Amino acid sequence: MRDFIQLLRRFIPPYKWKLGWNILFNFSSAIFGAFSFLLMIPSLKILFGTQEMLLAKPDLKFSISSISDYSNYLISEVISAYGNEKALVFVGIFIIITVFFKVAFYYLANFMIVVIRNGVVRDIRSQIYRKVLKLQLGFFSDERKGDIMARMTGDVTEVENSIMNSLEMMIKNPILIIVSVAVMFYMSWSLTLFVFVMFPIAGFIIGKIGKSLKKESRKGQHKMGEILSIIEEDLSGLRIIKAFNAEKRATKRFEKENESYFQIMNQLMWRRFLAHPMSEFLGTAIIIVVLWYGGQLILNEKSTLDAASFIGYLVFFYNIINPAKAFSTALYSVEKGLASMERIDKILNTPQGIQEKKEAVNIHDFHSRIRYENVSFGYNSTLVLNNINLEIEKGKTVAIVGRSGSGKTTLVDLLPRFYDITEGRVTIDGTDLRHLKIKNLRNLIGYVNQEPILFNDSFFNNIAFGKEDATEQEVIHAAKIANAHEFIIDTEHGYQTTIGDRGDKLSGGQRQRLSIARAVLKNPPILILDEATSSLDTESERLVQDALIKLMENRTSLIIAHRLSTIKNADIICVMHKGKIVEKGNHEELMAIDGRYKKLHKMQMF
Repeated sequence: MRDFIQLLRRFIPPYKWKLGWNILFNFSSAIFGAFSFLLMIPSLKILFGTQEMLLAKPDLKFSISSISDYSNYLISEVISAYGNEKALVFVGIFIIITVFFKVAFYYLANFMIVVIRNGVVRDIRSQIYRKVLKLQLGFFSDERKGDIMARMTGDVTEVENSIMNSLEMMIKNPILIIVSVAVMFYMSWSLTLFVFVMFPIAGFIIGKIGKSLKKESRKGQHKMGEILSIIEEDLSGLRIIKAFNAEKRATKRFEKENESYFQIMNQLMWRRFLAHPMSEFLGTAIIIVVLWYGGQLILNEKSTLDAASFIGYLVFFYNIINPAKAFSTALYSVEKGLASMERIDKILNTPQGIQEKKEAVNIHDFHSRIRYENVSFGYNSTLVLNNINLEIEKGKTVAIVGRSGSGKTTLVDLLPRFYDITEGRVTIDGTDLRHLKIKNLRNLIGYVNQEPILFNDSFFNNIAFGKEDATEQEVIHAAKIANAHEFIIDTEHGYQTTIGDRGDKLSGGQRQRLSIARAVLKNPPILILDEATSSLDTESERLVQDALIKLMENRTSLIIAHRLSTIKNADIICVMHKGKIVEKGNHEELMAIDGRYKKLHKMQMF
């Protein structure tokens, strides 16, 4: 319950007024429901002659006894004036009116809870998505994509189904119980005290089962994350699975996790379905005990209750049993949902990593140079870059070469602050990157990947992705520079044609030229090319290389390259080895050194 209250404190404040109205409407509904039963008992007594008529008009005050007396007076007046039959109609109309107000307030309470429930779920989903976009890239290296997707979809849905569905019961049922208990105390305080001795026993049993439910639910959601990860991996690698005839191996891996999820969910649902029969049994047992104890009081004439009032008392007691059973069922659901909320909080509470300082300054242009000064960087305890010093003047092209794992991509990823350095500093025009606004910094940088990142959208929206107000003329101009215009207009709907998931409808060269067009449209002064032609055939490479030359004109470029033939004309070539720059110079200078660069060059020429 404490965790549930903490959850409400976090997400309910934007809806506090609606919650206030919900509580008020629930109280109104409960009060009208209570009076419809409470005032009916003496009315029927008078009607059927078991109680004397009240013909003297009593003073009307705001109390149960005063309202009850006034009700008796009204029914007595109707009986004396019109007879028993008309009085019976009067009682019926009275009940209809009170029930109408009861259900009307009940609807208004639910009207408010719908907005709260759906609003909280929307806010949780939005918070997760915004947090995922803000987390540094290293977080996604340690987490499986499928598990993150499970938290953003399955766990949020579980919170909606378990906690938010139970929110109405968690508010309404305590109110019904409070109103009913108040009436029961009014009717017989001794019998009500006895009832309250019985409830903690039932509550203890229900609480023990609820805690075990939370544990199993946590296991189930974690296992679903693993299943989604396997599905995501297998769909991405379907070509390899088929090529290596590994369908049986893939199926075996999936079936193992699926069977484990089946067993966990069996345990979970067995406990969950225990909620209703357990509360039903405990409720019936308590009713029987109350019947025995109340009957003893009446038979021994030790109570102010008569038989008719005792039946009315039981009606109100039953009004407690049903909400109590629903409340206990809601507690089970809440425990299950809280397990999912814990998994969601693992994302929401993860440190953001890249923090923007409050006093960060704006930067709108690049004027002179980029400098890496004694830069070191490591993932956890593993050092990837060690004491890097590099100066890049505006307008120059710097190529970074070396074996895989030498730190090339990490070096350029420090420039847009995908990661923060461990030691040293990186500056633009003499200002440390950590003192700049992140959005302004990244606006200065264009990025073209080895594997083009495209979205299942139109050509137009993929090219205009980095510029919200792009016009059709600007997009077409960028596509022409990137040698993409011709194949785009050959498609069925031209620039409005959808390119498929990750651009699967396109060839590798076409995808890369779209990626270049996106960078052209952004028109950044600094450009990062991460092995942009390494996976292309000769003809596609020529078209892409031609587009890259146009893109690099009058820009400061950092090129990561495996094919040394593509960077011969670079102003500076940096050779990296085990996180260090071991050679630096232009092509001719490095060939003359007879070092690592020359060995790499000879291997590629061979």
